[in-house]
Amino acid sequence: MPNIAVLDKTGNKVSDMELNADIFDIEPNASVMHLSVVSYLANQRHGTQSTLTRAEVRGGGKKPWRQKGSGRARQGSTRSPQWYHGGVAFGPKPREYGFRLNKKMRRLAMKSAFSSKAQAGEITVLDSFDLKEIKTKEVFGVLKALDAARKTLIVLPEKDDVVYRSARNIDGVKVSPVNTLNVYDLLNCDTLLLLEGAVAKIEEVYA
Repeated sequence: MPNIAVLDKTGNKVSDMELNADIFDIEPNASVMHLSVVSYLANQRHGTQSTLTRAEVRGGGKKPWRQKGSGRARQGSTRSPQWYHGGVAFGPKPREYGFRLNKKMRRLAMKSAFSSKAQAGEITVLDSFDLKEIKTKEVFGVLKALDAARKTLIVLPEKDDVVYRSARNIDGVKVSPVNTLNVYDLLNCDTLLLLEGAVAKIEEVYA
């Protein structure tokens, strides 16, 4: 099983932690991770764009001119797609873009993402933030002491408004509790900062 150092807020080593090999040391499955990211991004799309067809545009009930004898092309309505102010042919309509992966694939994608981060050396474990009040400067100082990259994902064992509100103004930093983690956020960060309690929760869920 892979070992990792647990650090305190000043960046000093506190202890060693043994990570679960079934989560943090498997062969990453790139195709499943790709599918998971595509699914996540597709589910973010609202699909609310809409256009009017010729049947939905107001007016156009009268035939513009007679069928024959005018020398012009025959027309049945001024709301046909070729007319200015006419309806749109084959335009977008509200639709659902999202799709879901089955549970087995979702779990494999998450494990693959954790393992790829561990193998790349992009995981840092922190014992606790221990913030008494909302203070962005303190979180910034912790990230600097831990030598965290500009794009950092902070993973908490559970929702913590003090940490979230302290970190939300730091450019490139995102805070997420374990129960809202997704593969896109894991792969999109350069440093995965796990709280010690979050590691236990992750192993409880995915082991």
